[in-house]
Amino acid sequence: MQRTSSPVPAETDTPALKARTFECMGTVISLTMPVGIAAEGQPRLDELAAATAVVERLFRDLDETFSLYRPDSEASRLARGELTLRTASVRMRERYAEAHEWRLRTEGAFTPERPDGVLDLSGIIKGHAIREAGTTLLALGRRDWCLNAGGDVLVSGSPRPGSSEPWKTGIVDPADRQTLITGYALGAGGPHSAVATSGSAERGEHIWRVGGGAGFVQVSVAAADIVTADVLATAIISGGTPVLNLATDNWDVAVLAIRPDGSMLATPAFQSA
Repeated sequence: MQRTSSPVPAETDTPALKARTFECMGTVISLTMPVGIAAEGQPRLDELAAATAVVERLFRDLDETFSLYRPDSEASRLARGELTLRTASVRMRERYAEAHEWRLRTEGAFTPERPDGVLDLSGIIKGHAIREAGTTLLALGRRDWCLNAGGDVLVSGSPRPGSSEPWKTGIVDPADRQTLITGYALGAGGPHSAVATSGSAERGEHIWRVGGGAGFVQVSVAAADIVTADVLATAIISGGTPVLNLATDNWDVAVLAIRPDGSMLATPAFQSA
């Protein structure tokens, strides 16, 4: 009698969305990816774990340099006057130069210094960390993912690899963080792959306002890249309606701005979301 061997189990064709999280920079960071399902019906989480570990190392490395909450960080040494920008690391000078360029482009609404003159690059470092993590994931061959750092989101590809389905993000109501005001589609060939939200809903009042900046309690900006989205959301909170108009006149962005009374200003892309 001829013996027949059982076929080797193969992965199913339908990936499952899975997420891993960690805490850094005072917030929760999550990486969501479609992962393959093995023949026994369990998701192959090793690839997600490996990708998350890479992202976490990158965030922690930047936090060790730029966090003012770490007394041994380079940023804290600058704040205490133990270093100057001239003697600071290349990465510190590069991020300062980028932040200074944004100060010029937003007419002072975004600034790398606190009102007391201390250099504080926190307004750009989280966006930079997300940007660098995204670049690293792509370099590792990961094409489909969603990276969320405290509500600032960058996506690549689709939740269904090979399809045109976008990633769906939600905008939280600043008056009730259990409620979503609206959603926004990112990626999948659309013009925007990132959305960032600034305001007091998650971290309390922490943005220095200039001019008419008291006009909004929360601003969400969708853009092609996460740093643009993050910086402009912060700048609009700081500078109010004049900076909102500046942003929509000079960048391809979608904006949703919420006033203290709950009324909103929204560009067409958010209105149709």
